[in-house]
Amino acid sequence: MATYIIVAILAYCLGSISFSVLISKKLAGFDVREKGSKNAGSTNVLRTVGKKAAALTLICDILKGVVAVLIAVLLGNIIEGTDKALLVQIAALFAVIGHTFPVFFKFKGGKGVATALGVLFVLNWQIALICLVFALLLMVITKMVSVGSLAAAILFPVLTIFIHDNYIAEGNYLVFGILMAAFVIYNHRTNIKRLATGTENKISFKK
Repeated sequence: MATYIIVAILAYCLGSISFSVLISKKLAGFDVREKGSKNAGSTNVLRTVGKKAAALTLICDILKGVVAVLIAVLLGNIIEGTDKALLVQIAALFAVIGHTFPVFFKFKGGKGVATALGVLFVLNWQIALICLVFALLLMVITKMVSVGSLAAAILFPVLTIFIHDNYIAEGNYLVFGILMAAFVIYNHRTNIKRLATGTENKISFKK
């Protein structure tokens, strides 16, 4: 039990490092949560700070998920009697929770999509690639990041039903996929309201 708790704490603390806030303060002199959509994510950094800052934020947020899951795998290999798949799932969930409710930044974070993507690429590269391509296509077509993010979140648990290979730890990931999807959808609740009213923000790929 102690191993699972340690993994949860470590993953949550990693997720709680809000790179969007750190980078926006360093490069632009303000907290990104005070500008634009007031969301601590790479999309808002892109709109308020610029491409380079957004790219750096995206990479760092993805790496949070990668490192959290790799720590879980490492501990699962070292400590006997642990369920490696469960450790991975705990690390993944708590990394995304930390990103959304960061303890180091007054519990006001981002929506967890980039961190979830990092988690997914370590968990199962095949599923991650399908979700990423699907999300990017929808983003290009609709010019809405939220549409691609929501669609990928919903697609993830569906794919776990049909894809049973290439997991970093063997196990059942359907319930985990549903929880991750539900959390991402919850984090996009304001976007969903704007989509319903036709007022969702669009992003330009030419700028």
